[in-house]
Amino acid sequence: MAATTPTVTDLTSTTKDGVGASPRRPDGTLKVTGEFAYSSDMWMEDMLWGATLRSPHPHANILGIDVTEALKVPGVHAVLTHEDVPGAKRYGLEYQDQPVLAFDKVRYKGESVAIVAADHPETARRAMERIKVDYEVLAPVSDARRAALDPDYPLVHARGELPEHPEHNQSGNRVRYQPIRTGAFVDASAVGEERSAVLERLRAEADVVVSSDYEVGMQDQAFLGPESGMAIPAEDGGVDLFVATQWLHVDQRQIAPALGLPQEKVRLTLAGVGGAFGAREDLSMQIHACMLALRTGKPVKFVYNREESFYGHVHRHPATMRYEHGAKADGTLVYATLEIIVDGGAYASATPAVVGVASSLGIGPYEVPNVLVDAYGVYTTNPPCGAMRGFGAVQACFGYESQMDRLAEKLGMHPVDLRIKNAMAQGSRIITGQEIDMPLPMAEMLERCRDLPMPVERTELEDPADQRTLPGGVAGTTRGEGVVRGVGYGVGLKNLCFSEGFDDYSTARVRLEVVNGEPVVLVHTAAAEVGQGLVTVKGQIARTELGVEKVVIAPSDTQVGSAGSSSASRQSYMTGGAVRTACASVRAEVFALARAQDLVPDGVEDTGLALDGGKIVSVTGDVLASLTDVLGESARGGTVVEHTREYHHRPTEMIDPELGQGDSHTQFGMCVHRAVVDVDVELGLVKVVSLDAVQDVGRILHPQQLAGQIQGASTQGLGLALMEEIQVEDSVIRNPSFTDYLIPTILDTPPMRIDVLERPDPHAPYGLRGAGEPPTLSSTPAVVAAVRDATKRPLTHAPVRPEDIVGIDL
Repeated sequence: MAATTPTVTDLTSTTKDGVGASPRRPDGTLKVTGEFAYSSDMWMEDMLWGATLRSPHPHANILGIDVTEALKVPGVHAVLTHEDVPGAKRYGLEYQDQPVLAFDKVRYKGESVAIVAADHPETARRAMERIKVDYEVLAPVSDARRAALDPDYPLVHARGELPEHPEHNQSGNRVRYQPIRTGAFVDASAVGEERSAVLERLRAEADVVVSSDYEVGMQDQAFLGPESGMAIPAEDGGVDLFVATQWLHVDQRQIAPALGLPQEKVRLTLAGVGGAFGAREDLSMQIHACMLALRTGKPVKFVYNREESFYGHVHRHPATMRYEHGAKADGTLVYATLEIIVDGGAYASATPAVVGVASSLGIGPYEVPNVLVDAYGVYTTNPPCGAMRGFGAVQACFGYESQMDRLAEKLGMHPVDLRIKNAMAQGSRIITGQEIDMPLPMAEMLERCRDLPMPVERTELEDPADQRTLPGGVAGTTRGEGVVRGVGYGVGLKNLCFSEGFDDYSTARVRLEVVNGEPVVLVHTAAAEVGQGLVTVKGQIARTELGVEKVVIAPSDTQVGSAGSSSASRQSYMTGGAVRTACASVRAEVFALARAQDLVPDGVEDTGLALDGGKIVSVTGDVLASLTDVLGESARGGTVVEHTREYHHRPTEMIDPELGQGDSHTQFGMCVHRAVVDVDVELGLVKVVSLDAVQDVGRILHPQQLAGQIQGASTQGLGLALMEEIQVEDSVIRNPSFTDYLIPTILDTPPMRIDVLERPDPHAPYGLRGAGEPPTLSSTPAVVAAVRDATKRPLTHAPVRPEDIVGIDL
């Protein structure tokens, strides 16, 4: 992994395993050997098992629920319905629109209707099957486009049923409508003759116009550890919940009102998380487990099976998009229009924020003087959709990158040259008017990606007939006839950290003391380790800032302030910033203690001091004192230095609801991909030969984990490009299993050359940029572009299906 030299300089320690090193993850060995305790592994004596009765219909009125027969099953301790919810009947990530248990109607297949606690999971299942629910089945409200644009389309939520949010332009089935207007479109009305006249004038100015409809399917996060957790009733009338989640405090904020308890009586501890990718931002079994534990007085454990998991969490929003671009003969973009509709399903979840991202980044990282965007997020009776890695920017990226390829083809330009011609850079403004006030070396990244070595041609392989190198692999469906190679590129611009006025912050408590003659640091945050390696990074930062080798990471729980969500590529930035800030306060107090003991020469300021190797050293490297001498042994009355600090990023603002202007984002990240594929154009089979990436990460904190993030995100994007799609028909999921919902395996994952730039962001801790999401954007259009190059077919749907390649209309 190549890297340029950072330009940010810090007075930091040379302590082993600090920032920039690749120390071993403390959870890594246990996960590899199978000894790591995930949330599904928890066990307590006398615990009960929870189960959920789910609606078999996507849309129906509930006329009655009878639990009498379920309660007669031996071993059943409780059967609860909406009548047993002790507090608020609705909850939600942003809007409180989702029932704890359905009480008037169901709005998607799989919605929770009743819950059971029994002494064995099979007993709970048998009891669940005896619950009788009288449904009045209604027609699905499944057409997202009609939900967005047809005022006469049936409503998923009746008018007046939910609180309105005027800043999101809500109406009817619209969760949020966000327009954006720049240039000539600013003075044009949203619809009608004036808008049409402006568009016709711009079309006349352009030498080339391309327009197309695009579609991105519903993708599942496909984490391998299904939803699970355990609730334990407490003596104070509260509850302790051990759960796999992405944000402990936002769970607590939603759970407590439903239980009718103050937040301090709902205590959460992070259990082992088997992947997340956004789906654990929303609640699943949390309230249900707590309700059953409080009702029975016993610990209650939930573990979803795989099919239930497909119904029990949100998915990536499917999107339909209509793009039009006009350009001059030399490739200069003149205008762009976009209509994007994202289907949020039955409940809002993160749909408003997804619309904000999709609209503001909808034209991509390109200089376009005249832009018109209409973005909609809607309610339907389809499965609920929410956060997934890339968060609205993935869908838009597939659209605008496909458009750039179409323009390049029509102009006779290389696709990289067209992108460079219109590339944004530091000082550019995105379509909301926000300035990119950090390095954005897009043109350089494109050139570096284009110039990476190409994989060898098939004819140059040692054994060109080796089935493992062919589309279809060892299935042996092709012998190389009809196999064509294609090359494609993709660029993605992603916002990092939370946006649109959210007061995003993270809290860290750092404690320094001497134990058994050795300085030890304890770091305590509520940040969720979901597999990204944050627990390692927190230790690296503490070692770097305090110069101490031994760092202990406390379990994440709600006994410390919120760390925000493990999403939006924000934890290294936000919790890393909080740990660094708390360490700075600890360090300052240590220096003050040393001065009080006359261990620091007069006139030496804190900026001339550092902690390194358990010692206070001067900027010239002179050792002034050891931490052991300054603090003394904590067990014998020595000094313990502890500070809790919050870290907030710079303020952002809501996008204006009329013209879509505003400084809504904290930071931007970018990745460029080049995909090389071999396609059997007769059988519709694809083999990705290479998927190379160039990414600017500001500063590398852990090289090995960074490579894993880029590889993992690229593979997830490959999945969306070629195989991953939840098939929904009449609001019903048709493939809720890993038998029929396919994800890439190691055999589908190609070699990846990764070239990393370090252009530090002056606003971020260490100059870093969140790295986990940008590759998810650019990998999908790069792979599809390569297949398009090989097949010469338009390929406007992701994932690409075999029939798209061979031209069969199914």
